[in-house]
Amino acid sequence: MILLKDAPWGLQMIEYITSKCCPHRRINRLIWHQGGIFALTYLSYTCYHMTRKPISVVKNVLSLNCSNLSPPPDIIINDTNRDTWCDWAPFDTSNAPALLGMLDSAFLFAYAAAMFLSGFIAERVNLRYFISLGMLTSGISCYLFGIARSYKIHNLWYFILVQAAGGVFQTSGWPGVVTVVGNWFGKGKRGLIFGIWNSHTSLGNILGTLIAAKFVESDWGLSFMIPGAIMGLAGFIIFLFLVPTPTDVGCSLPNSIGYRQLDGNSSDEDSIEDVEESHTNGEDDLASLRSETSPMLSTNRRLHNHARENAIGFFGAINIPGVLEYSSSLFFAKLVSYTLLYWLPLYIAVSSTYSTTLSAYLSALFDVGGIAGAIVAGILSDYSGMSALTCAVMLGFAIPTLFIYDYLESMSLSISILLLLTTGLLVNGPYALITTAVSAELGTHPSLGDSSKALATVTAIIDGTGSIGAAVGPLLTGFVSQWAGWHNVFYMLMFANMLALLFLSRLVYKDIRLYAQRRRAV
Repeated sequence: MILLKDAPWGLQMIEYITSKCCPHRRINRLIWHQGGIFALTYLSYTCYHMTRKPISVVKNVLSLNCSNLSPPPDIIINDTNRDTWCDWAPFDTSNAPALLGMLDSAFLFAYAAAMFLSGFIAERVNLRYFISLGMLTSGISCYLFGIARSYKIHNLWYFILVQAAGGVFQTSGWPGVVTVVGNWFGKGKRGLIFGIWNSHTSLGNILGTLIAAKFVESDWGLSFMIPGAIMGLAGFIIFLFLVPTPTDVGCSLPNSIGYRQLDGNSSDEDSIEDVEESHTNGEDDLASLRSETSPMLSTNRRLHNHARENAIGFFGAINIPGVLEYSSSLFFAKLVSYTLLYWLPLYIAVSSTYSTTLSAYLSALFDVGGIAGAIVAGILSDYSGMSALTCAVMLGFAIPTLFIYDYLESMSLSISILLLLTTGLLVNGPYALITTAVSAELGTHPSLGDSSKALATVTAIIDGTGSIGAAVGPLLTGFVSQWAGWHNVFYMLMFANMLALLFLSRLVYKDIRLYAQRRRAV
């Protein structure tokens, strides 16, 4: 195998062992590396979401009325903690939902604001360093939240600052991993590949829920400290093995099967032609590749035939057709998804007789449905070629599903499970498709020509806009649930889904016209 001397250390070690043990074995290098990239990026973003989830589970304990509960064996009851041994100041007051909503928003607003800068940086740096450093610092911020219990920290500003710092550090994840996957995989079956790959979001939420639920009623600090430690360890693995681009290890860039391009010479804006892209490189070019041992802000040494890869600016990216529409739609789609992500365990607990732990376990079913939703959306998008219509259909069906789940207050456990799975599928499907396959497609849009690269920037703009909605939703939920009740929270979510659908309407119309045009041409 050909391997550059400055490839990641862990990969060099694997290559060395393989060459000694199996010197004559022939391996498809591209497939082998693609499998590794798929696994590493999957692991990376699973951990990112795993460290986001504990706060939604721990909310039940931080603001819990302890008067009717028995303390665990390690708690010594005395006069000072007899009535408040299980809640946690400053969240032990009547306005606890609003304060907890502030914690969510501190994380999410910081995440949204930093995302735009993160995409700008990710387009210009070595992504192995960028992602691994982001994972390490994200793990530390999660760990710092958990030690508040051990060190008896009750200052609201401490929790807000830790959450805000975590939001900034977590922006290293999405632009980084989407760009790496986009670099390694061509456009064929992109929706399916990204749909399966994007299940890491839901899997991370599930793991975060299960870990947090394990300790929430005995030592909620561990609900944060253990995911934080896992995150740091996974970041070290990424540092040892991640290869950001195929050319870093002497592989040819994957060929794409073509894309739809508007014909500039035609008066019909929907005229399309198939354009084939292929990228080749030779061994003589390897000496000019970016060095893995260079500083994180790498120099401009590139392949001579890759001189076109100058990072695009912010305004150039937003002018790519479809970026504004998908960004606006994702604002509201992600508002719904993250409201349920951060508040569903508490809603289940207050609207039923289930315990804190069981409520957390049930909320994980929303993410199980999200895994199926991402895959279904990807398959439908690949099969139909109409991403906007796929998102619109799922968003439309999500509205009555939310209405039914809200109003069936006395539902059985089996019906509750079915509705949670269905809601997760319909809510997270469009969100997953827009942030993965759609972002990757727009980041390599033919309107860019041969002058620039934009994958990380476009991904950051779309996901950053969505993250503003993700910050607004949980914040509003804290106030609306306290002052107007949970029914109005669900009305808010249904209205947000309608707006997400509205912003996609022009793209849906174009999808239908393109489909009709293709049918007439057959």
